[in-house]
Amino acid sequence: MSTSAPVKPMQQSHPLVDAAHQNLALVYGEWPNTVFVDGCGCELISDRGERFLDMTSGIAVTALGHRSKVVEDALKRAAEGLTHTSNLYLTPPAVELATALVERSFADRAFFCNSGAEANEAMIKFARLAAGEERTKVIYFDHSFHGRTFGALSATDKEAIKTPFAPLVPDIEKCRFGNATDFAKIDERTACVLIEPVQGEGGVRPADKAWMKALRQRCDEVGALLAVDEVQCGLGRTGKLFAHEHFDITPDLMALAKPMAGGLPIGAVLMSEAIADQLHPGCHGTTFGGGPVVTAVALAVLNEVGKPAFLDSVARKGEHLRARLAEIQSPLIEEVRGMGLMLGVRVNIDPKRVMKTAWNHRLLVTTAGADVVRFLPPLNATEEDLNDAVERFATTLAELEQA
Repeated sequence: MSTSAPVKPMQQSHPLVDAAHQNLALVYGEWPNTVFVDGCGCELISDRGERFLDMTSGIAVTALGHRSKVVEDALKRAAEGLTHTSNLYLTPPAVELATALVERSFADRAFFCNSGAEANEAMIKFARLAAGEERTKVIYFDHSFHGRTFGALSATDKEAIKTPFAPLVPDIEKCRFGNATDFAKIDERTACVLIEPVQGEGGVRPADKAWMKALRQRCDEVGALLAVDEVQCGLGRTGKLFAHEHFDITPDLMALAKPMAGGLPIGAVLMSEAIADQLHPGCHGTTFGGGPVVTAVALAVLNEVGKPAFLDSVARKGEHLRARLAEIQSPLIEEVRGMGLMLGVRVNIDPKRVMKTAWNHRLLVTTAGADVVRFLPPLNATEEDLNDAVERFATTLAELEQA
């Protein structure tokens, strides 16, 4: 890939974009006047033939890039069989995926759903059920984002999306991320503590290792369950299969979703036997969760991402990308932070301006929090891809400096 070719100005109208604004629910703001129809690896291609370097991975979803052969081959095989049976009956892929996740993690059982919000919602419900009637409190942290369903939204620290739906679920209390003095709020009434080992939407903020270990200890002291939300940071994104492995802790529950099936919708809750023992038929469920097509693809993705050499490459490329971003000489950059291929560049201007200007250089990045530009490249991106992204990003910042 090269940044030397001149950038053509974006066209100002597109019939499909016009139709989208006319017919789709307008909950996502203004879409660019571009429609993507294909892609390959780190590239997305519009119906006008424009090629964009994608450092978003569909917000950490397309972990193996666009048009991944692993995903496509698994999907083709799965499409030759059953599409759906519901959870009234078993199909091999769901059982095989659950077995693989249990074998590779702390967990004894798995529950499948369709998204990260559903996984967090289920995790809260399972924790409440397992903790008993006297424990109704759920603890979450500032800058967190756990989803938009009512329980997950109640544990999300983003007032702009919460206020319109008040009152939300009661007995959900906020603590400060990284502050151990707030551990006093974790008490004998607490069912679970909900935590992202690396906060994503809140600004790409990794937890401190000593603080995470102290949080695990506090939960043990009072009998609260530790529920880790790895919807964005899990499944290889940080250079380990699960992000909590960096902190030498073992959770009681874990939510997974975004990258699980390389672009297809699936979520999961992994849990210990002690929690699973408290579940009973009818306490929770989902019609589509664990369908044979999506679980077959998810198993193929897990087998690829879970290879030790693959995880080592993510860690290595993450360090390379962090170093290259840190080399950019721009007064607009305050900090580069994150883990693996989940990196945030904290800037001292509106990050949406950076994102929009990067678009003009055919670079796709997204924002995180109030002051961070987020890089979430495919986990199998090459160093050439990452170098290209850094060059386009540096050009973007230089243009903004001049403006």
